Amino acid sequence: MPVSTRAGEGQGLSSGPGTGGVPGGQASPAGPPAGTPANGSRAAPVTPSLLRSWPLPSAGEDKYSRGAVMVIGGARTTPGAAMLAGTAALRAGAGRLTLAVAESVAMHVAVSLPEAGVAGLPESADGSVLGSGLEPVLSELGSADAVLVGPGLDNIDLTEKLLRTLLELDADAVTGRGSVTGDATIILDAYALGCLPRLEESLDPWRGRLILTPNPHEAEILLGSEIDQLESAVAAIAARYQAVVSCQGFVARPAAGRSDGEASGGPDLWEITTGYGGLGTSGSGDVLAGAIAGLRARGTSDAQAACWGSHLHAAAADRLASRLGPLGFLARELADELPALMLELAT
Repeated sequence: MPVSTRAGEGQGLSSGPGTGGVPGGQASPAGPPAGTPANGSRAAPVTPSLLRSWPLPSAGEDKYSRGAVMVIGGARTTPGAAMLAGTAALRAGAGRLTLAVAESVAMHVAVSLPEAGVAGLPESADGSVLGSGLEPVLSELGSADAVLVGPGLDNIDLTEKLLRTLLELDADAVTGRGSVTGDATIILDAYALGCLPRLEESLDPWRGRLILTPNPHEAEILLGSEIDQLESAVAAIAARYQAVVSCQGFVARPAAGRSDGEASGGPDLWEITTGYGGLGTSGSGDVLAGAIAGLRARGTSDAQAACWGSHLHAAAADRLASRLGPLGFLARELADELPALMLELAT
């Protein structure tokens, strides 16, 4: 199996399902073409040929037609994770980007990444983003096509509180107050995955529009058991949380009750066929999650964003390994490879 892992603070790969309107340009095809599983696996291989037959939406006329991404993360000591994710979202073609980070680093982030709008969130004495005080970002949440939560969050209890607050606000839509996150796909990464089992009974507002990006350890947390066979585990997580899941080279979506806008008949499980061990470097998973968010904002389905994003992430590592060697390239360099790779797959 290809190596598509992240290193660092228990963070992992990503991919996902979901709804959400196409922000503009040409919509994606109704569904992926059927692949041919290999080596006894039921997973369809993600190859350049498959991706060319499952093209991305057209670029549209302006930045508004390519969708908006919001990244919520970036504690005082880890703002770079949110910046890596945001940069990757833009490199994947998203039209607009907002970063919501700890207020003590918001100005520095805004200067370092001038392409993004930046909002400061209340933080603890230690610099961790609190789970309250979301008023500065509520309007941006409502207009986002993809909301990524997790890169750079460093306190699991406060992350749980943050997610619970968002879920409670979205649950108010049942009483006619409107969903805070609208129809956006919710992408969860890093600590936002570690606390998800505690929130399982409250996940209804997000089921069917979730993308999860666990590494194998986080996958065990999501399932509550050790993993013997990763392929089956990824499919089980997708079914349990009604989410698209990308984990160490496998992408899955729930087979039943498909709500990501794609027709039945195509595969529900894919395997990435490329990727270097050099992907196991600090920040690599943030780039993957951001790339998937950017593709989703452009109008893909969740499954398409996960398959394309996971492949592009791995292919970027191949490209860098051929120039620099299999180890030693940086996560931020992965994002820089994405536009050229997308262009090649469009021809």
